Amino acid sequence: MQDKKNKNISQTQKTETPTVMDSDTANIIICYLLYQIDIPVQKEHLYDIAVGSNVINYFFYQESIDYLLNNDMIQKKPVSGIKETVEYKLTQQGKEFAKQAKDKVGKEYLDKIVSVAFQYFAQIKRQSELKVDYIPLHKGYYVHIRCLDEEAEDLLDMKLYAPDIAQAKYLGAQIMRNPSGFYGKILNAAWSNEDY
Repeated sequence: MQDKKNKNISQTQKTETPTVMDSDTANIIICYLLYQIDIPVQKEHLYDIAVGSNVINYFFYQESIDYLLNNDMIQKKPVSGIKETVEYKLTQQGKEFAKQAKDKVGKEYLDKIVSVAFQYFAQIKRQSELKVDYIPLHKGYYVHIRCLDEEAEDLLDMKLYAPDIAQAKYLGAQIMRNPSGFYGKILNAAWSNEDY
């Protein structure tokens, strides 16, 4: 049993990529990410993707952003309609750098940062499509669920009862894992309901 446990640990260690601890590698990874997703990325989102996922060390991330801005590889611009929020966009020089330098970084780092970014943006989309609130009652909680369309109109507005906050939060977390699946199952149940 211990051998099997050690084997699993060593396999996990092999698949984990160490955090990037130099700004040259961080420069390439950030440019490659922005090149691959091909959309401007809010400053806070890029930080969450690169540093929050332990792909790039905080200090080398900061050095890299400064370098990329100062060398016209990325540009920083305000996000319209969102006060005090900026986004980064890859310049043409940054695109050329990303294409030429990507072979200097291990594929596992490049794949990881792109994968983390897509998961991150999918989570943001899920959160914008579904709102979950917890309403305290005399005994228990309501889990208030709102599924929204692209114009923020209600597709579904419902409350589910939970006997305590722990169960309410668990229910909310389970729904947030797959909001469209939850909404689809509600519709499917309603459509398949027959009068006997």
